[in-house]
Amino acid sequence: MSIQVSHINKRFGNFVALDDVSLDFKPGELVALLGPSGCGKTTLLRIIAGLEQADGGSVILEGEDASQRHVRERQVGFVFQHYALFKHMTVFDNVAFGLRMKPRAVRLSDADIARKVHELLNLVQLDWLADRFPAQLSGGQRQRIALARALAVEPRVLLLDEPFGALDAKVRKELRRWLRKLHDELHITSIFVTHDQEEALEVADRVVLMNRGRVEQIGTPEAVYNQPATPFVYGFLGSVNLFHGRVDETGLKVGDATVANTAGGFAQGAEVFAFARPHELEIVTDPAATDGLDARVVRVLSFGGNSRVELDGSGGAEGQHFEVELPQQQVGKLALHPGQQVRLRPSRLKLFERTRTG
Repeated sequence: MSIQVSHINKRFGNFVALDDVSLDFKPGELVALLGPSGCGKTTLLRIIAGLEQADGGSVILEGEDASQRHVRERQVGFVFQHYALFKHMTVFDNVAFGLRMKPRAVRLSDADIARKVHELLNLVQLDWLADRFPAQLSGGQRQRIALARALAVEPRVLLLDEPFGALDAKVRKELRRWLRKLHDELHITSIFVTHDQEEALEVADRVVLMNRGRVEQIGTPEAVYNQPATPFVYGFLGSVNLFHGRVDETGLKVGDATVANTAGGFAQGAEVFAFARPHELEIVTDPAATDGLDARVVRVLSFGGNSRVELDGSGGAEGQHFEVELPQQQVGKLALHPGQQVRLRPSRLKLFERTRTG
């Protein structure tokens, strides 16, 4: 099912939750609504579901305006962060609930309901728990049962609100992979809300970045990460180093230091934000070096194949904090230690005019 939201506005008192939001969701794709708390992503999801009414704009399902349709008429499955399973019902009865609540004229026979429930429990790989109660399940198992229950009524759209938010990191990662695999099998148009950028980038076909009730950027995970459109997107997606500087003929002036400016198109004297990912900074230990930013090593964290070096700016970068990611072998050759004075050189910078806000 295709979904369009057109010029959606929503206020709660003086708080603007959604400010003229328009989006187009293609049939069969998995889209992440990503952003910080209070950006409007859950409100938008609830408006699409029919659980919340917009102040203005329309929700169009499969080409028809569904803004006034009741939630039961929208053929939407909804999965909440906190499972919302019926505690007094077994796993089987939880999944069967929606099927048993259908009008008698369209309700399946008991035998067909049982067959369908077992098919769904097999789909989420938990048929062996059919007779258990929610309190006897782990958090990850409860969330998979909640998803089976949402799928039982054959929704044309699946909406998930922070579906893994209450789970620990290891279980979240397992369920992210599982959800992606399940979606590839079912191809139901799905929208999920998250504030976890790794989750959105790993699972979604497209990512919608939201901030303060507006859409900042839409694109594939690769596009929004590698070509951020605004300072907000750059800062929200992954670790980042931020420089406040001014463009001149020698490069980018940060305080009294100069770093090479690899991004053209900015007028001389322009005040800019400059961003570099941790892997885009080089650490120079040669005391004779004069280019780059002065910094002092705070600590070196080594795990896996890479090391993370945390530094405090000094000289022209006083008061700023930086993070550099390097191969462990390279960190060993540099012999870095806390308190050491070094210089930072960016291999790549992304610049934004300081008049543009994210």
